[in-house]
Amino acid sequence: MKILVTGSSGQLGSATVKHLKAFGHHITGVDVIPAATTDDIIDIKNKSETENLCRGFDAIIHTAAVHGKHYELNYPREAFVQTNIIGTLNLLNACVKHGVNRFLYTSTTSIYGSALIDHEKAVWVDENLPEKPRDIYDITKQTTEQLCKDFFYKEGLQTSVYRVGRFLPEEDNLKINHRIYRGLDERDGAEALRLALGITFADFEIFNISSGSPFGKDDLVQLKYNPEGVILKFFPEAKDIYRRKNWFFPESIDRVYVCNKAKQILGYQPQFDFEYLLHQ
Repeated sequence: MKILVTGSSGQLGSATVKHLKAFGHHITGVDVIPAATTDDIIDIKNKSETENLCRGFDAIIHTAAVHGKHYELNYPREAFVQTNIIGTLNLLNACVKHGVNRFLYTSTTSIYGSALIDHEKAVWVDENLPEKPRDIYDITKQTTEQLCKDFFYKEGLQTSVYRVGRFLPEEDNLKINHRIYRGLDERDGAEALRLALGITFADFEIFNISSGSPFGKDDLVQLKYNPEGVILKFFPEAKDIYRRKNWFFPESIDRVYVCNKAKQILGYQPQFDFEYLLHQ
């Protein structure tokens, strides 16, 4: 397939470019920041540039965004609206104009917002959890998901949404702790997107994409107050490994990202999960 990847200089975008090329796809990467995985410097806020860019592709994977970290840096609301909403709308319109068949949109688990808060137990985060945005980043992501849905049903464009977990640069102890309940390795994210390229959806679909976890709903209360005990139930060897590496178990786990839908429909099987990091 001939595929355009936006945000190709970013962590997920660059991993996606490399991964798809390894499977023989013809990839063009675009971003506003240069990188080895980026072919053209394009700002998706520019409608005419974006429209010209999208000719001749079979699919677009859209990872470019102004992110939550930019909210912490006090970016103005206009920056989020212009890139996350208007920029995506430019791409969607260009897809319709030039006959691009598939549009894969990477969203965020942050969109669940205040629904992630429960003072009694960890929150079971599947796609049925209500979206309760907390800030302008979440709001623009929610709005853009709805734009994708609108184009699916009104324009016949094969849009789909992938709410990715946390894959920020972190020190090893924090990374492995996050990986067991809310984290994601960008290589697994890239594989989920590759799998989705091969599926034609009868309805508009949204997927959580994370590293998964071994936990069930029966573990949610204990995860909130004694996560070490739950983790050791599934990975008893972790106690000695953590001690040897001077790591600490999380004091509390407040959520569990569930990617069962992606496993069932996409055939997604994360490889770079907690167990992988544990035995590195």
